Amino acid sequence: MITASQVNELRGMTGAGMMDCKRALEEANGDMKKASDILREKGIAKAAKKEGRIAAEGFIDSYVHGNGSFASLVEFNTETDFAAKNEELRTFAHNVNMQIVACRPICVNIADVPAEKIAEEKAIYRAQLLNEGKPEAIVDKIVEGKINKYFEEVVLMEQTYIKDPDGKKKVKDVLTDLVAKIGEKITIRRFTLMVMGEGLTKRNDDFAAEVAAQMNQK
Repeated sequence: MITASQVNELRGMTGAGMMDCKRALEEANGDMKKASDILREKGIAKAAKKEGRIAAEGFIDSYVHGNGSFASLVEFNTETDFAAKNEELRTFAHNVNMQIVACRPICVNIADVPAEKIAEEKAIYRAQLLNEGKPEAIVDKIVEGKINKYFEEVVLMEQTYIKDPDGKKKVKDVLTDLVAKIGEKITIRRFTLMVMGEGLTKRNDDFAAEVAAQMNQK
């Protein structure tokens, strides 16, 4: 028999509705982890059904780090203004901004990675593996694995979510959970990372040598 305390515990873990938690626990025979997995799988299915919807509302969230050396802007799109004001989504948006500053992704989705960049990375990995003496028959398979790892490093949605205590969920997993919970399509459209002084030519003068030169001229 599923107890109210079990239902409440699962609700606290997942944020799902009471009846959904009860049904998941019954299906899992009281196993809390299995019930949580069931809810997550159902949430993914719900989120997938919303992919075709139009999300034209939303907001832009910003974050400035520390002394102003780094800043990030992220545009989130939702179906309604109501969802855009959701506190949990706003918290997620702020965390995503911090993720961008900390992990420096180059784009939102894998599809956004330039084809020439992927080809360049593959060529580098392939040359390295061949130089290491790896058999050519398995090189391509290893390269694909390395490219997937590369995506996990530079693609925002593929990165491990910095606020996940277990370090298992990716940004896209947390977003999927939010879509299922809020009940609307939510997308991260784009982001901008600004680094103070990036691209500027900085002086590398030897200050001590400059002072000594000035003194010798007197």
